[in-house]
Amino acid sequence: MNATTPVYFIDEKDVKDLVKKENPTFTIGNLNIPDLEKKLNNLPAVDSANVYLNLNGNLNLDIKQRVPIFRINNGDKDFYVDAKGIEFPLSRNYSHPCMLVTGDIKKSEYKKLGELISKINADDFTKKFFIGISKNNKGYSLLTSDGYYDVEIGDLDRIDFKVKGFKAFVTKFLVNENPEKYSQISLKYDNQIVTTLNPHFEGNDSILAANYKEFQKIPVVVRKVTTTVKKPTKNVEVKPKIKEKAREKPKVSMPAKKKKKTSISKKKGTTKIKIE
Repeated sequence: MNATTPVYFIDEKDVKDLVKKENPTFTIGNLNIPDLEKKLNNLPAVDSANVYLNLNGNLNLDIKQRVPIFRINNGDKDFYVDAKGIEFPLSRNYSHPCMLVTGDIKKSEYKKLGELISKINADDFTKKFFIGISKNNKGYSLLTSDGYYDVEIGDLDRIDFKVKGFKAFVTKFLVNENPEKYSQISLKYDNQIVTTLNPHFEGNDSILAANYKEFQKIPVVVRKVTTTVKKPTKNVEVKPKIKEKAREKPKVSMPAKKKKKTSISKKKGTTKIKIE
């Protein structure tokens, strides 16, 4: 049972019982080594298993157990996650001490979450200071050991910068303050730390009252906005009017009138008029 970090999800008795179940006669010829190795690797808490016989005929089993990086609790779901991002169930016999994470955590966030916890565990100060991580619709927050306030970090980006910034804030400023004074310390903004006063802390009464008076002095301008709703008009297609040219009366050629010729002849006693 080789592991750099001691874990006890399974012990030697569990392994020997499994071997006995697979080979009740304890006869080498009756032992199916590949099958036994496969069953050991299928155990949820086993990271890898290697089964082999040495030259003296002794059966050897090298087993490496999974080491939890954090534990997730989300309603009725409760399980461990190892450094590879693999989930495995809790054990009835053993509980491994690790960071508890609550909320709706996506599998795609396991890697960055593991990096955050590694940063916290690598420093003695932050390891003692932070005892848990929670996630809500606004992002991630770190839970502190004193329990007076939570540390809002937002997303899981720039983790190293945020952890170092908080450590500097605590050691250089908060160490001289009453930790009950604040309800939240936010690290999610760039290059700044934003604190929220605890309204239930007696020492904040005068500060909150002064801020409230200043807030009341701010004039409130109410503008009346009126809107008119136009009734929808039907789309009417308007064709442009084209001026028509005045119609010219058709020219009718009339036959030329023949000039009438008049001739007068006179005879004695009578006068004749001939018209052509």
